Amino acid sequence: MSRPRLFTYLDEFRALGRLLPALPQIAPFSSYSPARLLEERAARDGSRVGLAFEDRRYTWGEIDARVNRTAHWLRDTGVGPGDVVAVLMDNRPEQPFVLTALSRLRAVGALINSNISGQGLVHAINVAGCKQVVVGAEHVEKLRQVLPELAGISAKQIWVQADGDATGPAELPSVDESVALRSPEPPEELGRSKVDDPAAYIYTSGTTGLPKAAIITNARLISAGALFGRVLLDVGPGDIIYITLPLYHSNAMFGGWMAALTTGAGVALRRRFSASRFWEDVRRFDATAFVYIGELCRYLLNQAPSPKDGEHRLRVITGNGLRPDIWGAFQQRFRIPLIREFYGATEGNAVLVNLSGRPGMVGRLMPGQALLRCDEQSGEAERDSEGRCQRLGAGETGLFVAKVSKLLKFDGYVDRKASDKKLLRDVFEPGDAWFNTGDLLTLHEDGWLSFADRVGDTFRWKGENVSTNEVAEVLNAAPGVLESNVYGVKIPGSDGRAGMASIHHDEGFSLEAFAQHIQKALPVYQRPYFVRLQHEMRITGTFKHRKVDYRREGYDPGKVEDPLYFLDGDHYVALDADLYDGIQSGRVTLR
Repeated sequence: MSRPRLFTYLDEFRALGRLLPALPQIAPFSSYSPARLLEERAARDGSRVGLAFEDRRYTWGEIDARVNRTAHWLRDTGVGPGDVVAVLMDNRPEQPFVLTALSRLRAVGALINSNISGQGLVHAINVAGCKQVVVGAEHVEKLRQVLPELAGISAKQIWVQADGDATGPAELPSVDESVALRSPEPPEELGRSKVDDPAAYIYTSGTTGLPKAAIITNARLISAGALFGRVLLDVGPGDIIYITLPLYHSNAMFGGWMAALTTGAGVALRRRFSASRFWEDVRRFDATAFVYIGELCRYLLNQAPSPKDGEHRLRVITGNGLRPDIWGAFQQRFRIPLIREFYGATEGNAVLVNLSGRPGMVGRLMPGQALLRCDEQSGEAERDSEGRCQRLGAGETGLFVAKVSKLLKFDGYVDRKASDKKLLRDVFEPGDAWFNTGDLLTLHEDGWLSFADRVGDTFRWKGENVSTNEVAEVLNAAPGVLESNVYGVKIPGSDGRAGMASIHHDEGFSLEAFAQHIQKALPVYQRPYFVRLQHEMRITGTFKHRKVDYRREGYDPGKVEDPLYFLDGDHYVALDADLYDGIQSGRVTLR
């Protein structure tokens, strides 16, 4: 039974009230930064554990001393205010240590996605104008392969952070050896920080092109840390936030390191996500909270049940993308008292929070936010005869946008042209500017919003719009399906795109049962005509499905090694070269 609306609103106002202590830190006149937060945290909670990793434990006092040593080393190598240093490594304590040391020098840390290589890696480093690179030993080789293409970077500007027993090539200098020689005392004052100074660059995933470097200011880091730490997780000294997402991603950086700095909670890091070790870690670190991406929860739910599933001290988790088809099952099986979903792009000003735990909802529509009528495939906002956009009402799905103002800034990307492309202008009145999220949301009663799809993921078939997200939820409920990735593929001589699904399944999966399931649950235009069976799904480092590669490979057995099937009437048949040629030539039609 849902709570009365009045109590729900009171809960939300009370939670937002927890942001008040952070307001002086992000005010226009403030000189706060992550480094200053660490100084105060060390003075207040110096003996408390601030970070745990594997068998290592660091108190806030030890972290502060290590950050000071790192700042001295960076300054001695020529890093100063405004300089950019690339940080490329898997999760480990040194990652936030380097970022906070750069903050102490009023420099910028470019948090490189550790999964990219080749031209993507070259672009990420060059577009940020990096002066140096701090690289984990596990990623040295791929960095060396592109070294000749890095602008202004030579081997002398590359510093290697040890990775367990791996220390990197002898010709490249070691971070640990250099830092150990420096003083634990704070470096000399380099001038006061400003809240609107860039502190980090966090990159978009690059699933539809080269990654873009989003500018993260001091104010954004601190306000995001306060939102995660004070509002969504409501943690403090004595709490431990378990972080298994990569720290180069905003969820982990904001909800982990920055939430800890703003509240005094500790952080427990894991190098990389492991579904089989996840709950063991939660118990070992005595975690009281963790930050998720929706598919992470699905992977945990797909693990075999254990009598220990509910044995933990967790009281709250937060993240985005937890779909309604698994929300209840996940919460019940693992006995999670509070799930607080949120919505927000790394670079955007459109933030939503669901503090009530209502499954499937990302929050309520806030002042300065709107859903616009649009073409769901292209994302192009529709305009009336006067050139203005149209707001949508309850029950409708549209493009989610947020007004840009002095209070709700859009800091954008390093590439200003890319920033301009994210803004819609003259939306409701001449001269206004709104941040375009590129997401389709659905408006429900009382202002509640749910995620529908990404613009471009929706496709059109048989004159109908098909939401890949909506279809995937239905497919995930089929027997034996662990997860599905739905996308549209082109058919010669046909308008629009036909549905295709890549399916990750277990031993209980049956194509016959799957065909029966979709015929009962989906109208004809939503059914996947093509199925690709996989034992492992391609995902990004932040658990997003890769659709671009799948769309490009399509249903061509000459490009796809996985088993392919075609929906022939009411059952699936193997898709071989002859059948593929028949579809391409028009001899075989889609019914």
